Amino acid sequence: MNDPIFTSWGEPHSALWGHQPLRLEHRLHQSPLFSREALSDLIDTYPSGQYSLVHMGAAGQRKFWREGETGGLPGAQVIESIAQGRMWLNLRNVETVDRRYRDTLDAMFEELAQRVPGFSPAKSTCGILISSPNAQVYYHADLPGQHLWQIIGAKRVYVYPSTPPFVTPKHLEDIALFDVEVDMPYAPWYDAYAQVMELSPGQMLSWPLNAPHRVENLDCLNVSMTVSFVDEPIRRKQIVNLANGMLRHRFGREPASHAITGPGYWSKAVMQKLLRNSDWVKKERAARRAVDFRLDAARPGQILELSAPA
Repeated sequence: MNDPIFTSWGEPHSALWGHQPLRLEHRLHQSPLFSREALSDLIDTYPSGQYSLVHMGAAGQRKFWREGETGGLPGAQVIESIAQGRMWLNLRNVETVDRRYRDTLDAMFEELAQRVPGFSPAKSTCGILISSPNAQVYYHADLPGQHLWQIIGAKRVYVYPSTPPFVTPKHLEDIALFDVEVDMPYAPWYDAYAQVMELSPGQMLSWPLNAPHRVENLDCLNVSMTVSFVDEPIRRKQIVNLANGMLRHRFGREPASHAITGPGYWSKAVMQKLLRNSDWVKKERAARRAVDFRLDAARPGQILELSAPA
């Protein structure tokens, strides 16, 4: 491969990919696409419906998770506010906003297809996370396959087993239905069973499907890229999780199966297709993702309540 993205791949990595957490070396942190100036320009024109701005509690304090908006601030000012605050900005689906990131993503998966036998997901997406010094992402799991690429700064990642009690079918059903990953229950004793790894610029981390994880930034501004992917088994699991969540919460029935083949699967596939855009689902999701603050242009790192006069 000419100019590979992965710079330290070995034979064991091909065998362990998707089965164990793996920390690998890469070169994306050297790309001009991820410079602070390029990211500022990207934020300047980013579609409002394609990002999430989250304000969260400090480590050791009461857990809270609030969503807000940038208030139309220039990208450089948004990054400075994040650098002085306690929040993170997720530029979702960046590959649909700027073709250069799509090209980078495609090159990454072409390389993975050569390195990992049988690995060829039908769909892949990426986002850029810009987060404050000492910010955290609470314990959560993701429905698609996922990995995390460190670009600027350093963070500590805790990866937990993808088995009960750390993650259960009900947890995944709730994520699929309500579209909020961080409502999963967590107990401090879980940490004794986690693999803990620090990421620096030029390192990435992959983990098994649905493995719960949480993130603690070190005392520096962080920029990372998240990469998500879906193959046919993952797609079917997402369909079943959503349908089972509907059965549990909308119809009060305990799901009897998590099969991704057979008549039961196809019945659930039809049901979730009919109901996933229903008013009930939209109402349940909106109640959990209310936007209630914006960045304060006059005080970098501070926020303004949307319900209060500016």
